[in-house]
Amino acid sequence: MVALLRTGPPSTPRLLLAHGAGAPMDSPFMNTVAEQVAAAGIEVIRFEFEYMAKGRDEGTRPGPDRAPKLIARFNEVLGLVGPADEVIIGGKSMGGRIASMIADEVGAAGVLCLGYPFHPPGKPERLRTAHLEMLKTPTLIVQGTRDRLGNEEEVETYSLSPSIELAWIGDGDHSFKPRKKSGRTVEQNLAAATGAAVKLIRRLG
Repeated sequence: MVALLRTGPPSTPRLLLAHGAGAPMDSPFMNTVAEQVAAAGIEVIRFEFEYMAKGRDEGTRPGPDRAPKLIARFNEVLGLVGPADEVIIGGKSMGGRIASMIADEVGAAGVLCLGYPFHPPGKPERLRTAHLEMLKTPTLIVQGTRDRLGNEEEVETYSLSPSIELAWIGDGDHSFKPRKKSGRTVEQNLAAATGAAVKLIRRLG
């Protein structure tokens, strides 16, 4: 049985949000995003991939499953909260990547990626962009300008589908946290990120 965490009133469209590789569905980042999007009258539904749910039950921190198993889980949950054309699918980092990999096939209303992992840390040559070149589903990637998994300077050189929109978060890292010297705060950056997400969801609704 899949545990779902629902925030906000029932809505169409609604946001199905998956966590990143290392933190659960109720991490501070995920809680903040869910609460701020829900405050705009949009239902946010969170779930955990199997490895994370198992780790929660056992009190361990296992590494993520391989993509086929992650994809199967996302499809399973989407089947519970769909139909797909009424759902924006997305997530933090890895969760957003998996959403972008299934979006066209399932007919999702849209995709929201919060910090897309364009490449592994320190390995800019290992791009994870092949499917993004052909993606047809309307997609928003919210990315910190100094994200070590794909900063602004790097991403500007990539060949991405015209269906993909980028929202840059000033001086943000992979979780949108800025440096003190930037004069920005993580609260400001998270508000900017969720504001961009709400605009996407309202536009697609």
